[in-house]
Amino acid sequence: MVAGSTMQPRRWTPPPAPPRARETRSATPLPQITRLELPGAAPEDVVRTAEGRIIAGVDDGSVYSTDPAAGTVSLLGNTGGRPLGMHADVDGSLLICDFHRGLLRLDSAGEIEVLVDEVDGEPLPFASNVVRATDGTIYFSSSSRRYPLDEWMGDLLEHSGTGRLFRLDPSGKLETLIDGLQFANGVVLSPDGSSVLVAETGAYRVTRYWLTGQKAGTYERLIENLPGFPDNMALGSDGLVWITLPSPRNPLLDRLLPLPGILRRIVWALPQWVQPKPPRTVWVMAVDFDGKVVHDLQAEGTDYAMVTGVVEHDGTLYLGSLTETAIGVSHIPS
Repeated sequence: MVAGSTMQPRRWTPPPAPPRARETRSATPLPQITRLELPGAAPEDVVRTAEGRIIAGVDDGSVYSTDPAAGTVSLLGNTGGRPLGMHADVDGSLLICDFHRGLLRLDSAGEIEVLVDEVDGEPLPFASNVVRATDGTIYFSSSSRRYPLDEWMGDLLEHSGTGRLFRLDPSGKLETLIDGLQFANGVVLSPDGSSVLVAETGAYRVTRYWLTGQKAGTYERLIENLPGFPDNMALGSDGLVWITLPSPRNPLLDRLLPLPGILRRIVWALPQWVQPKPPRTVWVMAVDFDGKVVHDLQAEGTDYAMVTGVVEHDGTLYLGSLTETAIGVSHIPS
């Protein structure tokens, strides 16, 4: 744990939160959620296989495959760590970002292969989300060099800027594409392969890194000043970028970030039970590759909350959560 005395707060003046951040439901609320119960807790991310099964990893390292139609659940394997973001490959294998072990591959026989567990001679910390291109290139994020998973709020308070976006080519060459990201999280590859997107949870934005064209090797913001903290993202069957928002913007955090760091050290040193808690909500958004919001779907978190993973397929939404014991299922309102 990074104690209050060793926190290294960096000042940042966030843009004023949009009015949407203060609302508890969208104009057209997200329809009621049904639950696909799992034999474990906290399915942080969800992915869909070509056969239509929904995959999720839970906090004891287990990775489960569910059949949404039948409601059945089967165990695919165990990472021996804590699986977070995932990518389902066409050969039936999975790429898994594991908080403890790095970037892994789980094959169809349940065997684990470590793909990346160190960067520049140092252990890879907090591998977060991953996607693979058709040519075999892998893009993945690392959220923080400073804080573990169960203390993610500390990184947001510190505003550490130690997140990274990586590229692993088929030959095994590893390259850092962007350093200094504010809690790098969800990763999405554009359908044409021209760019890769990464969510910056601690800066309320999604950043685009150009892979081809005149802007290749540079990055810019796809969308900024989101009304909540963006987490995992996924490319939907509708061609849109689906973004999870586990929590709306926190007014106290926004007020503290531009002020002297001692105030944030005091907050971080408080007992956990008195620290600010994210309100219960269920919230996803979808944007196009110009950054235009196409869907904004939120409801009160009565049946499900803290959505950190999303899959959209033919209008059905499958949700993961850092706090629930089930995959949530909803749909885009007609």
